[in-house]
Amino acid sequence: MSIWSIIVAIIMLGLLVTVHELGHFWVARLLKIKAYEVAIFVGPKLIDWRKNDVEYSIRAIPFGAYVRFTDFDENGEVIVSDDPNLLINSPRWKRLLVSLAGPFMNLMLGVVIFSVLFSLTDYATLEVGGIRPGSQLAEVVINETAPFDIGDEVLKVNGNRVMTAYDYLYEVDQGISKTETCVLTMRSHITGDIYEMELVPQIEQRPMIGITHYSEIDERYNGWEIMDVSESQNNGDPILEIGDYLVAVDGKSVADEDFVDYFNNLTEGDTMRLTYVRNGVEYEEDCIKTLMTYANDRGLMLYSYEVTDFSTFLGALKTACLMPYTVVNVSIKSIGDVFEGHEEVYNMVSGPIGMTAVVSDVVDDVDDSFMEKFVTVVQMAGIISIGLVLTNMLPIPGLDGVQVILIVVEMIMGHPMSKKAENVINVAGFVLLICLALFAFASDIIRIILE
Repeated sequence: MSIWSIIVAIIMLGLLVTVHELGHFWVARLLKIKAYEVAIFVGPKLIDWRKNDVEYSIRAIPFGAYVRFTDFDENGEVIVSDDPNLLINSPRWKRLLVSLAGPFMNLMLGVVIFSVLFSLTDYATLEVGGIRPGSQLAEVVINETAPFDIGDEVLKVNGNRVMTAYDYLYEVDQGISKTETCVLTMRSHITGDIYEMELVPQIEQRPMIGITHYSEIDERYNGWEIMDVSESQNNGDPILEIGDYLVAVDGKSVADEDFVDYFNNLTEGDTMRLTYVRNGVEYEEDCIKTLMTYANDRGLMLYSYEVTDFSTFLGALKTACLMPYTVVNVSIKSIGDVFEGHEEVYNMVSGPIGMTAVVSDVVDDVDDSFMEKFVTVVQMAGIISIGLVLTNMLPIPGLDGVQVILIVVEMIMGHPMSKKAENVINVAGFVLLICLALFAFASDIIRIILE
């Protein structure tokens, strides 16, 4: 983990939190609620100024921000006042809007980030733009078991609604086993009719390396870039990792035209000598060729649009606006995977260490260009910004969720909760906060150790 990856992670998280706090401040000012201080970042002051009775400052450590809505005396005690312009004395609906403003700003920031990203690169749709040869979709076309045509749109996967290409990819990769039949609900781009299409896998058992790779040969290393690695690889002790480049097996280049025939003639239990590249360094290591259950690919190649005019810009904007649904949907289902035993419990949550480790994998990757790293980091910022909406709505002291709950309860009851009840909620929330922090820290450490 380099110093640059740590700096990038700190700045990214700091900016996201700063936008969150500015959301609270801007809505408060709009509602004529008094604010005493706005600090961008934390730590020692670098620059400070005063305007309209608000003290502004930019501080040295880019790891957050805060807005102060209360005043303190010389002893550090809160000054009690009947001033109707103070947040604590404001009507409930105003306090509720101020509490919700922070998460809302993170939501909007995520949409803006993805809008810019999709406009500068391209955006994937749910329209089928191609068919992989030998795939399950190719069999559907050959046998004419469904009225499919290129350009038709995916609506559901096994009855689960998909809003973006990322929802689709999660459903077909994680939602169901690759050996199970997949039922797609489609919409014809010609007639608009809705129909169902079954993708039936052709299942085989044969010795395999246990990887999924991009079909194209990477010109830098003359090998396959690895997209996924099976846990069964090398009899349960995987050698290869996602992002590696497999160059050769027993000295036979994967770029050779007859490589597939050569590989298929190897028998189960053979020890292969794998040549691969990781972070620009070439390695060689023995790997046992394990008998695995194999299913051919689903075969849908989803179409991506490049933003070239107003129409495609609207398409990019629409996709960006749907990303919050996708992030929430995938997050909830991923948590469900943990409880169902499909995913390890330490992958349920990630703390600052885990986020920094993920950023480090991107920033320190010598195989990616600066622009590729920049796009990936920006995409991560968009996902984290939307994820902060969920995090901040948890009913935990220090987060907006507990304030929202207290204000809503107060609205329903017609008066504030008793101090005793509020203290119980705060204590319970504080204990939960500590447990989550410890769990996130332990999860990050476990992931780093197991990598």
